[in-house]
Amino acid sequence: MSKFDELKGIVDALEADFGKFYNDSNNAAGTRVRKGMQEIKTLAQNIRLEVQEIKNKKK
Repeated sequence: MSKFDELKGIVDALEADFGKFYNDSNNAAGTRVRKGMQEIKTLAQNIRLEVQEIKNKKK
């Protein structure tokens, strides 16, 4: 579950930057959002692979 907690932490950390980008048009915040979303994408893929591996071991 630690990877899930890490995923939630990234999302929570980006919340302020989303507001700054979309509400205040802060371009630096947009860059941080893009970087964070890439981290989420990578982490999500790693979680998917781990879940599949665990599933396959149970067969």
